[in-house]
Amino acid sequence: MNKIKFNILTPVAGMLTAVLLFTIAAANVFAADTLTVDIYGPGQRKVNILLLPPKTVPSGKYENSKEKDLPLPAEAGTFSKDIAADLAFLPFLNIVPLTDILGGDPSRGVRPDDIDIKPLRLSKVDLALTTGWEIRPNGEKNLLIRCIGTFNGRTILGKKYSMVTEDILPRIADRFSSHLMRILTGRDGFFESSIAFVRKQGKNKEIYTVSPQGRNLRQISSLGGINLSPNWSPDGDKLVFTRLGSRQHLLCVWDRATGKIDQKSFPGNTVIGPDFLPDGNMAATLTMNGNSDIFLINGNYKPKKALAKSWAIEVSPDFDQTGQKMVFTSARFGNPHIFLLDMKSGVVTRVTTEGKYNTNPTISPDGRYVAFSRQTPLGHRIFVHDLKNGKERQLTFGPGNDEEPAFGPDGYFIAFSSSRSGKYKIYLTTRHGAPAMQVPTGNGVAKAPAWGKAHNS
Repeated sequence: MNKIKFNILTPVAGMLTAVLLFTIAAANVFAADTLTVDIYGPGQRKVNILLLPPKTVPSGKYENSKEKDLPLPAEAGTFSKDIAADLAFLPFLNIVPLTDILGGDPSRGVRPDDIDIKPLRLSKVDLALTTGWEIRPNGEKNLLIRCIGTFNGRTILGKKYSMVTEDILPRIADRFSSHLMRILTGRDGFFESSIAFVRKQGKNKEIYTVSPQGRNLRQISSLGGINLSPNWSPDGDKLVFTRLGSRQHLLCVWDRATGKIDQKSFPGNTVIGPDFLPDGNMAATLTMNGNSDIFLINGNYKPKKALAKSWAIEVSPDFDQTGQKMVFTSARFGNPHIFLLDMKSGVVTRVTTEGKYNTNPTISPDGRYVAFSRQTPLGHRIFVHDLKNGKERQLTFGPGNDEEPAFGPDGYFIAFSSSRSGKYKIYLTTRHGAPAMQVPTGNGVAKAPAWGKAHNS
C-alpha cells in the first residue's frame, strides 16, 4: 500500500502538562513515515481509523499467561466509549466499524506485531487504535494505548497511563485524543479548551463553562437577572461579560483563581459585548457621549479612547491573537455589516457587502478569516469571509437559526448557537463547514458561545 501523503504542518510549541491524577510513563512517537493531515488546506480527505477491541495484556497479575482471552476489567468498556466519543469530534477522522473488516477482529494483542495488517489495508483503514489493560498483583490497573499506521505497521503514538481508576478515564481519553490530534495535524488543545456560554434558567440568564465535548459543566455566575456576552482572556484566567442591572449595565470580570466577580459601571450606563485584547486590556460598547461606540478599557476599568466611533451603533468587537485587527458590527451605512479596524493605522475597512443583516463577527486567531451571522430568506446562517482573497462561504444551513459564531483557539473549529433542535443549543462546525455536532450543555436554552484556549490548572 502506498504511503498516504498530506501537507505537513509545523507542530505548535509546547505540549500540555502530562501530570494529572495519573502518570504518563512513556511517550513513544515514531516520526518516520508518519501520517499527517492538513486541516487548513482546501481538501478535507477523511482518515479511516479502527478502534480495536480492548485486550488484557499477559503481564503483572497474568504474567506469562497463555490464555487467549484474559478477563477485562470493568473500566475497559467505559474507556472504549470515552475514546470513541472523543475521536468522533474530529471531522477528519472516520471511525470504521469492526464489522467492516473481513474476518472480524484481526488482533490477538495490542502491539503492532499482534495485528494482521492485511485485512485493514483491504478495508482502507489508515490507523488502528489498540488499548491494553495491565492488571498488577496488587489490583492496580495500567492502560496502554497505541495508534498504529497500517501504511507501515508501526506505532505513531504510544502512551502508558498508570494507576488508572474509572473517574479519570474521560481525562485520559481527552489527553490521548489531544496528543493524537497534534501528531496528525500539528495542532492540539481542542480537548482541553473551554467554551463559555449563556444558559437560561427561568427568567434569569447565567454564565456557564463546559468543554467542547461536554465535560466539566460549571456555573460561573449566580447573580440573577440577565447576564450576557461572555468572552475569555487570552490566558483563560478570566471571563468578561455584561450584566443587565435594574438601572444600568455592568461590566463583570470573573477571576478563575478566586472565583470572584468584579462589577463595574460606566458613564452612560451601557456596556455591550465586552471582550479582552491580547494585552489584557478590554473593549466594549459604551455610551460615554450619547452614541454607542466601542471603547478601549484598561485593566483598571478606565475608558481610554474610542476604537470605533460613528453616528450609528458600533458593537461586538473581536480581536486576532496579535491584537492588530479588530472586527466589529456597525450600522454606519444603514444596515448592520461587518467591519475591520487596523489597530495600528486606525483604518476601517468594510468586510461584508452582501445581505442586509450581518452581525456577531469573530476573527480567527491568525487574522485571516472572519465568521459571522447573516440573515437569509431561510433564517440566520453562519458565513466565513477570507480576508486574503475576499471570498465568502456559507458554513451552516439550518434548520432554524444559526447565530453567534466563535472561533476556537486553533482557528479550525467554530462554535455557534442554533435553534435547529427547537430551542437554542451550542453546536460545533469547522471553517470548512463540517456537519454540526451539538455540545452537551445541560437543560435549558444555551447561547452566545465564547471559546477559550486550553488552561493548565
